[in-house]
Amino acid sequence: MKFPYGNSDFYKIISEGYLYLDRTDCIPFLEEAGDSLLFLRPRRFGKSLLVSMLENYYDIAKAADFERLFGHLAIGKNPTPLHNQYLVMKWDFSFVRTYGSVDDIDRALHQYINQRIRDFISRYDHLLTDTVQAQTENAMISFLDLLTLVRGSGHKLYLLIDEYDNFANEVLMSGSINNPERYATLVTGEGIFKSFFKAIKGGMAGLGLDRSFITGVSPIVMSDVTSGYNIATNLTWKPRLNDLCGFTGDEIRPLVDAVAATCQLPHKAEEAMELIRVFYNGSRFAFNDPQPVYNPTLVFYFLREWQESCLYPEKVLDGNLSSDYQKLVYISNHPDGEAILLAALNAQEVLSVPEVGERFGAGEMLLPDKRRDRLASLLCYLGVLTVAGRTADGGYVLEIPNLVIRRLYAERVLELILPPHDQQAGQDAAKLLYAQGKMQPLCDFLEQNQLKIFDNRDYHGANDLTFKTLFLTLLYNDIAYMMDSESALERAYADLTMILRPEMRRFTLLDILIEFKYVPLVKLKLSGQEVKSHTAAALKQLDPVQTEITQAETQLRLYATKLQAKYGDQLRLRAYAVVAIGFERLVWVEVT
Repeated sequence: MKFPYGNSDFYKIISEGYLYLDRTDCIPFLEEAGDSLLFLRPRRFGKSLLVSMLENYYDIAKAADFERLFGHLAIGKNPTPLHNQYLVMKWDFSFVRTYGSVDDIDRALHQYINQRIRDFISRYDHLLTDTVQAQTENAMISFLDLLTLVRGSGHKLYLLIDEYDNFANEVLMSGSINNPERYATLVTGEGIFKSFFKAIKGGMAGLGLDRSFITGVSPIVMSDVTSGYNIATNLTWKPRLNDLCGFTGDEIRPLVDAVAATCQLPHKAEEAMELIRVFYNGSRFAFNDPQPVYNPTLVFYFLREWQESCLYPEKVLDGNLSSDYQKLVYISNHPDGEAILLAALNAQEVLSVPEVGERFGAGEMLLPDKRRDRLASLLCYLGVLTVAGRTADGGYVLEIPNLVIRRLYAERVLELILPPHDQQAGQDAAKLLYAQGKMQPLCDFLEQNQLKIFDNRDYHGANDLTFKTLFLTLLYNDIAYMMDSESALERAYADLTMILRPEMRRFTLLDILIEFKYVPLVKLKLSGQEVKSHTAAALKQLDPVQTEITQAETQLRLYATKLQAKYGDQLRLRAYAVVAIGFERLVWVEVT
């Protein structure tokens, strides 16, 4: 099976026999939705392939290829009257450089669009009655001249813009959050970018531009150029399009079965499907409880690697998506940003917003009364949070969609709470736990390093989640484990579960189960210094601590029984109750 990993060229995919999961049935819906459309999805989620499919469908120059390209697909069996009726121009703003001064970016944008205009004239010269000279310094003039040429030809133009906000987002997120001048010069006021969208809007007012379809990641840039381009219909959260750029489980299962058969491993199909579900599923792009969808790039990455070697990929995070980490860095640098990341990482704590904003500019993320909700909404558009349900008062519950994204959160939070020179020592202590079952070195490390970063102002909000986060950031290891926080075990929930990935069971690593409890100092009627002076054995005998240990032991035995039933004799489970006493001490017991 030929997986089109990294390939967004529809013509090549169909012509060379690559796998294509049909999304052409969306075309009638898109035509009915409007003449100017905006569709947002996270990066590496299949937007470019969608744009390429539309390009091939509407391009008048591809009319002779229609049956070969679309005849076997849904739209080929019932095409719309508009197929192959347009001169098509495509812009991909990910090609516009983002470095240098604003003037450098300005020139790059003009040069890119002029290059696309020259290519357009070359492709359609036999249909055009005249020609235009692309203006080196002013691509807007070139574009307006081109529209005049298109009108004179008797044809109409369909403009496709892929990654409309790519270079603007790069400029925004690479700058200081308190000094966004470069971004503002490009986008707001009478910036270069806004001027381009004014030209596009003008072109759709009877000047030869008949339709436009724009993809991007977030609504920020479009909101900031709103007076320049306020005619687009936003399709992002339409339930009908939830899986337009994502895969359903029903679509993936036959692919998994096929690879398993190719590798002569049919008994591995269910296991592989579970791995793909845990690591790559969970994104939702509608508000009314839609079916979660899988990230297509990650699915193809997994299946291609598995097919080539008949072994699961060791690294579940595709390197092409690792740059999403920088988006979390950007968010965490805002006021309230770090708190949002911590809340998301703690699955037991409900992270919610009154609404997922559909129109908000960069400036709103700096306003004290709006920044939390806007930052959380932006994380949804970036693909590192997703809508998980509704609150009792009608708000929206947000959660991390899957474990591959949770890893990015764990890495960022670890970087925020622990100096770089201590991170390796902490991870070495963590390894002693899952390799040898030694809990004390990890507790010692946390007591000596991470607990001391908290001070009195943290006490009012401290609970077991605070300490679970500290452990999770150090223990997170998706190469060896299916890591989960608050794993659902038949309506019982374990704080932290580390189940070995199937292919890692050939090593002597352990499955780990941890339940966390917290006892505030006021409950013990002891000072921090007095707690530090007690031995661990003495602390465990204190009534409030003993009560928490006993409760944790009961919970862990219940969870362990359910895990044993699910995974059987292959499980090498070690279970621990960890009790934090204020921010001073950690005591633990192993539960058998």
